[in-house]
Amino acid sequence: MTLSQILNSLEKSWQKDDILLKIKNGLVAEEIVNEFLANNEIQIKELNSLLRPEDIDLLNQVEQLSTCESKLINKIKDLNYLENNENYDINNQKKILPSNRVSFNRISSFMIVWSNKFVVIALLTISAIALSKQAWA
Repeated sequence: MTLSQILNSLEKSWQKDDILLKIKNGLVAEEIVNEFLANNEIQIKELNSLLRPEDIDLLNQVEQLSTCESKLINKIKDLNYLENNENYDINNQKKILPSNRVSFNRISSFMIVWSNKFVVIALLTISAIALSKQAWA
């Protein structure tokens, strides 16, 4: 079998839709790779025997490309996560503000009611003291 035939055969065995389905079914990457290696053991051994040093360099470059793609995907997810959290924080702040206003409204109404009572009580006390001083005088 030629190198291109082996690569085409392995490519057909590694269908992204099938891999995604396995991931959705709970398989982890290590299990998926081990299953692929077991199912394609003969072709992989044959591939290894046909690889030249420049092919190995190409495989290293493809590996680096995959690593870059993985990092890009993670950065995009992180940006999306941060964006969602900022939106969440903004929404939460909007939710917090009305509740703070409610608590300020409660405090202000409490102060209005009790400060009026306090003023009335203070005036009555002052009047009582003034009257008692007049009575004792």
